[in-house]
Amino acid sequence: MEIREGAAAVGDNVLDFSRLSLNTFGVDSISDERKRDTKQLYLNYNRLASLPSSVSLFCNLEFLDISNNGLSAICEGITRLPRLKTLIGKNNRLDESSLPKEFGSLQLEVLNFSGNRFEEIPLQCMKLLRLQSLSFGGNRLKSIPAEIENLTSLELLYLGGNFITAIPPEVANLPYLSYLVLCDNRIQSVPPQLTRLHSLRSLSLHNNLLTYLPREILCLVRLQELSLRGNPLVVRFVKEMTYDPPSLLELAARTTKSRNVPYSPCDLPSNLLRYLDLACKCPNPKCVGVYFDSCVRQIKFVDFCGKYRLPLMHYLCSPECTSPCSSNPQSDAESEDESSVPAYRLQRVLLG
Repeated sequence: MEIREGAAAVGDNVLDFSRLSLNTFGVDSISDERKRDTKQLYLNYNRLASLPSSVSLFCNLEFLDISNNGLSAICEGITRLPRLKTLIGKNNRLDESSLPKEFGSLQLEVLNFSGNRFEEIPLQCMKLLRLQSLSFGGNRLKSIPAEIENLTSLELLYLGGNFITAIPPEVANLPYLSYLVLCDNRIQSVPPQLTRLHSLRSLSLHNNLLTYLPREILCLVRLQELSLRGNPLVVRFVKEMTYDPPSLLELAARTTKSRNVPYSPCDLPSNLLRYLDLACKCPNPKCVGVYFDSCVRQIKFVDFCGKYRLPLMHYLCSPECTSPCSSNPQSDAESEDESSVPAYRLQRVLLG
């Protein structure tokens, strides 16, 4: 077997060229049979400035590690690796211009570009429909593209250590997402749409700018770990928050719904029927009202595991529904919320 001096043949299908201070990657001394049989190739911890096109000669490659080099470009030849499932490219100098145009044609399942210079996630990555794990931690990202919803096989999304300010609601369209890591960013709120992440088990939001959580987070029935430390979470009830008076349309719709006024499709125009279908029931257990566009926001605290009180955002139908201020931190509405949360729901709530 012909192996370049210094490289290690760990197994019949594994070729290790890591930690050899390589400036280039020559394959002339590697037999065609060896190239064909190699499924794992390690080029990490070298001095490669670009991924050479010769990598395409490993036609059956499934795993490629090019981490910890000086890479600023990935060659087009990588798109000629039809069996490649895992690409690890951590700690390089890659940015949006580093990827070949047809990068999205790969059949990748795991992609790790953490520790690079990306200011946005390249749209080529949004075409990797088989992707199960995507990591862009420690880059310079300012946003998450709405196209993230295309990655419907995604199970892990790691975007910690960036400059992200908002979570797009499209993230909620990832049915298999189990681990969502958004720590060490600049996120100020969590969209209530995340309640649709029925597979979510771990949510890391520590070291952001959160002051509250949406009440809908209670619907994440499989959530086991929630990390919130390092956020300016509120420590008291918000007594006064902006309330926009409802329109005449909403007032009429509220009356129709709360008083059960009968109507049928032949009585109203289609746009009014659709509007009536948007009614949201007031979560106050003592109120039978509804709201549509205008509501009162209020912070409620929910006790998880008997140890941590988390501030959740409630949307109530009117100012009269807000709980009276009291020296007792637990109002009737709060107690009901707390009792509805099983003790096993969150095994770990990390606030400090």
